[in-house]
Amino acid sequence: MKDQVLEKMELDDLWNLHQRIIDVLDRKLENQKRKLEDQLDELGRRFGGSPKDIPQRRPYPKVEPKFRNPNDPSETWSGRGKTPRWMIEMIADGRSIDDFRIQ
Repeated sequence: MKDQVLEKMELDDLWNLHQRIIDVLDRKLENQKRKLEDQLDELGRRFGGSPKDIPQRRPYPKVEPKFRNPNDPSETWSGRGKTPRWMIEMIADGRSIDDFRIQ
């Protein structure tokens, strides 16, 4: 459809067209997803695999916090991942990371 035709359409008509397009896309995506899942199932049967054979991510133990915000004791950090803002700010003020270590 040309842009000129769309520009001339009323807002309600455009919105209805939008909704119809969304419905068609949903149906097509669901059909494509179903076909791909069927293909995966067929490949799994053909080569003797099953969903249980897929390696699962190993469970990681809960990591205890190692650092605590002295201004707000409810804020803790395990030392993993991104450094929290409160720690970045206090280190920028000249404090040492060891000042926040939980004993």
